[in-house]
Amino acid sequence: MAIKFQYNKTALQSLNKQLNMRTKALPTIKNKEAALRLEVKKAKDKTVELERKLNIEIESNADNAGMWNEFIPNLIAISDVQIATKKIAGVKIPVLEQVIFKEEEFSLFDQPKWFPKGISMVKELAGIVTEKEFFMRKMVLLDHARRKTTQKVNLYEKVQIPGYQDAILKIKRFLEDEENLSKSAQKIVKKRQQQKVEETT
Repeated sequence: MAIKFQYNKTALQSLNKQLNMRTKALPTIKNKEAALRLEVKKAKDKTVELERKLNIEIESNADNAGMWNEFIPNLIAISDVQIATKKIAGVKIPVLEQVIFKEEEFSLFDQPKWFPKGISMVKELAGIVTEKEFFMRKMVLLDHARRKTTQKVNLYEKVQIPGYQDAILKIKRFLEDEENLSKSAQKIVKKRQQQKVEETT
């Protein structure tokens, strides 16, 4: 990144301030990236765990597959999913609190006796699917925030900090050269003045 600057002390101070700000912020941003990376992994692991749990539940109820032909789908539905938010490394992330189901009333005399068990089974499966979807979305949100943070780390580490260091070095060299030229010019003037004084005496 080409940093625009002027060769003077004011620009040097400004660039030093920018460099110090980025150098101090870099460890914090790296910690944020590490925390987000860990949270992405946790969300991914939880998604895999829920997928495994869902498959186990489906397989354990495979023998009861025929009864689902008699089941009335309108008996149960998800009425609400309660979500809170919390901050992880400065990023607002949703937290699943509760899945609320709405159950229609039915007569046990008109329906098969397994219906109550079927409803609790549907609740279990729907809860797992909802939670899995929730963690998948959470993982996407966290990963997006992590990628943005990684970009910022790379920008600071590989572009801006080296750019500011290079610009500061150039200004310092220029100011040193200017000072050396000024001292040399003063010595020459002083020497000439001494020569004139010696010639007149």
